[in-house]
Amino acid sequence: MSAGSNDHIVIIGNGISGVTLARFVRKNSDCKITIISSETEYFFSRTALMYIYMGHMRLKDTQPYENDFWEKNKIDLKFDHVTDINFENKQLNFETSSSMKYDSLVLAVGSKPNKFGWPGQDLPGVQGLYSYKDLELLEENTKNGINRSVIIGGGLIGIELAEMLHTRNYPVTFLVREGAFWGGVLPEPQAKMIERHMTTDYHIDLQLNTELAEIHAGSNGRVSKITTKSGEKIDCQLVGLTAGVSPNIDFLKNTSLKTDKGILVNEYLETSIKDVYAIGDCAEFKEHPTGRRNLEQVWYTGKMMGETLAYTLTGAKTAYKPGNWFNSAKFFDIEYQTYGWVFAKPQENESVFYWEHPTKYLSLYFVFNTKTHEFKGINTFGIRLRHELFDRWLTDKMSIEYVLEHLKDANFDPELYSQYEKQIVQQFNSENNTSIKPKKKSWKRIFNLSQK
Repeated sequence: MSAGSNDHIVIIGNGISGVTLARFVRKNSDCKITIISSETEYFFSRTALMYIYMGHMRLKDTQPYENDFWEKNKIDLKFDHVTDINFENKQLNFETSSSMKYDSLVLAVGSKPNKFGWPGQDLPGVQGLYSYKDLELLEENTKNGINRSVIIGGGLIGIELAEMLHTRNYPVTFLVREGAFWGGVLPEPQAKMIERHMTTDYHIDLQLNTELAEIHAGSNGRVSKITTKSGEKIDCQLVGLTAGVSPNIDFLKNTSLKTDKGILVNEYLETSIKDVYAIGDCAEFKEHPTGRRNLEQVWYTGKMMGETLAYTLTGAKTAYKPGNWFNSAKFFDIEYQTYGWVFAKPQENESVFYWEHPTKYLSLYFVFNTKTHEFKGINTFGIRLRHELFDRWLTDKMSIEYVLEHLKDANFDPELYSQYEKQIVQQFNSENNTSIKPKKKSWKRIFNLSQK
């Protein structure tokens, strides 16, 4: 469907996916647009939630647009909760007993923290960290101070919560069921480097190969301790459930909309019902158009989905093609980037090259094809790299030798930072009996990305 001036596009969810969609539709159409949210009235940067708790920002500082932006751009906002969707009549029903008609409906309803049926998981003082309401709950749960918190599940959200609590001097115990931190994602040497940083520099009580068995209530009905599967008891006043997230689609389970883990969509982000679409964390591809994971729950893919669907809704039907995988995060003081596919363990016909600074938290983990030497991906910790260059090198299937030869071009660290390309290449040469010579940085190569 191409939105005309009399059509009404309704978007449920005001995260990065829904807001990007609304902005790009407005650029190409004068149709009516409504964004619905029951989380916050205005869009905010979800990745900045932790900085509110840490005192670095206020909620309004995380809002990229002034409050009058929406009226100026003729985008209506409705702060309410959708309780029911009548797909046959194209009608939404709200908690306030009001209703709304739509011509096109976009579900951008995000995720919710996973729960795995642990006894006591719904006790007061037990929570996840995904939404602004979770942040408000964290303030409530720690307002009187706590003696210890326990975080369940290693990963990006868990380490963010650990850092947040550490800034208020609350001791943290971190339970990770794998034998290494974020062991399903990070290669072991980089996981171990992050573990050293957490435990040595921040005194996090990291317990690997440890699983939660039960959460116990105290006499006041709130969480008072947890028990691990090995029988250890840990006293605590807060439990953070950060063992991943899942699509927030419980309210759709008994409808005619086809779902699995998420809302099933095709490459055009169309669902099983005409004029209904899904984007962002809640969208699950029946078959991913580029062979990636069927669920992509990261900020930048949500943004891409919103932009892609906007083209379709305004007359230029466009398939979702996100290109090369990338992501970034921060582990306390260490910045992390990944480009291409880097798995915890090398896949068939893959070789790796790992460099780590002997005294600093800096490391690079390269993956390349064993036979052809085609560069497949990289993890970097503590060294900033240029996204545009690595995206080009991956697309053009450059060799690992080429990447190392031109590694200086990719360095994006601030001026006067130490650079280590020479040491990195020397180690590769030594391990692989090669004679690569790193080229000097060339701004011509950097800005003319197609030049080989």
